[in-house]
Amino acid sequence: MGHALIVEDDEDSGQMLASLVKREGHSAATASSLTSARRFLAMQPPDVLLLDLHLPDGNGLELFENADLISDTEVVLMTGQASLETSIQALRLGAADYLVKPINPQHLKSLLSRLIRPSKLQAEITHMTEQWRETGCFGPLIGASDSMQSVYRQIARVAATPVTVFIQGESGTGKELVARSVHELSRRREQPFLAINCGAISPHLIESEIFGHERGSFTGAERQHQGFFERAHGGTLFLDEVTEMPLNLQVKLLRVLENGTFMRVGSTQLQQTDTRIIAATNRDPADAVMRGALREDLLYRLNVFPLALPPLRERASDIPLLAEHFLEEMGREEQTSKRLTPEAIRHLQAYPWPGNVRELRNALQRAWVMAHGAQIDAEWLPRMPAGSPPAATVAAPSQAVQGGESGGPHLDIRIGTPLSEVERQLILATFEYCGQHKERTAALLGISMKTLYNRLKEYKL
Repeated sequence: MGHALIVEDDEDSGQMLASLVKREGHSAATASSLTSARRFLAMQPPDVLLLDLHLPDGNGLELFENADLISDTEVVLMTGQASLETSIQALRLGAADYLVKPINPQHLKSLLSRLIRPSKLQAEITHMTEQWRETGCFGPLIGASDSMQSVYRQIARVAATPVTVFIQGESGTGKELVARSVHELSRRREQPFLAINCGAISPHLIESEIFGHERGSFTGAERQHQGFFERAHGGTLFLDEVTEMPLNLQVKLLRVLENGTFMRVGSTQLQQTDTRIIAATNRDPADAVMRGALREDLLYRLNVFPLALPPLRERASDIPLLAEHFLEEMGREEQTSKRLTPEAIRHLQAYPWPGNVRELRNALQRAWVMAHGAQIDAEWLPRMPAGSPPAATVAAPSQAVQGGESGGPHLDIRIGTPLSEVERQLILATFEYCGQHKERTAALLGISMKTLYNRLKEYKL
């Protein structure tokens, strides 16, 4: 049970909100001006402050200037439109969330169900920071490099806000782990966290999976089906590989982000959802827009808080920590223990890891199986093809490959070559460079396995 202060200049709206708050078991007070709000804040600091922006004696945002009055209060802005500017403003000022007028009772109920004082959230972040300094782990994330420290700081900053997060990173860098960390540090932690890979679901089924469908809406739809947005209500929905989403669905996703509404397949009734979106891609989003794979307006709406994950080759100092963690996991499963030799650790740090952390774990699993005794040496660890550079740079053993000024091979493309031909040459060259290993090729190019299969099929391979 908490206490809410409602700052609203319309008396009827304020009383209606107070009634809704009390119905959920909380106490409530109303103020119609900034002056009155400051008096209430000084007398009884509330757990949540529902703050209208337009008040008779000023802008509601002026209360943020009185940091001592709202330092341990959840501030929720009430606005007439959920715009990108509102999201950025909420993040910058430290608001916990915002509600769109007219206030939806279900959204308010969902918000009140996840009340957590800022001091408690800060204590949890402080604890995780201390844990990272001692163990190199920030929740499920592992690494002590400068680049990972930057990731941890961004997670800690954005988790408690309502804004959309757009994670960018190569395949295998841990984008879903980052999304889960954001969810677990947010006020939505008690609600569902659901993940969907937009590139792994058939284009014919993905709309039904995301938005749900009505009975009889298509052949085989024998019952009503709740989609991910309904099942994740109040929580977080992670859209992995969002650039693989069909364009017609991107329009519908944009509508959800803008006004929180959608329709099931086969229905004309709008559904309301209170779901935080975290999206991710292993592609360059700007390039995806240029190729027509991603709507530009959707990119702007998703990219409120961009968070870039470094590839493993750029944080080789974290490899011993990661390797030790994976070997401990395997040891618990097998009820035995094995350790890497110093030579094996050096070998792991020199390898470019095009498949990133996922490839590292798989390589260690194989080495664990093949190693005799308690020591794992470099014998069964992955090796690059002879003469290849110790980094994940694109090269290919073909006549088109030339020595670059930097010393590493590159693919020579004539100016004016059509983009489709450039793509074909690059994919085929990388495919040969990776020894026709499809997963490594897809990881190195930053595309999904589905896309690679389609391209190879197109090229008659």
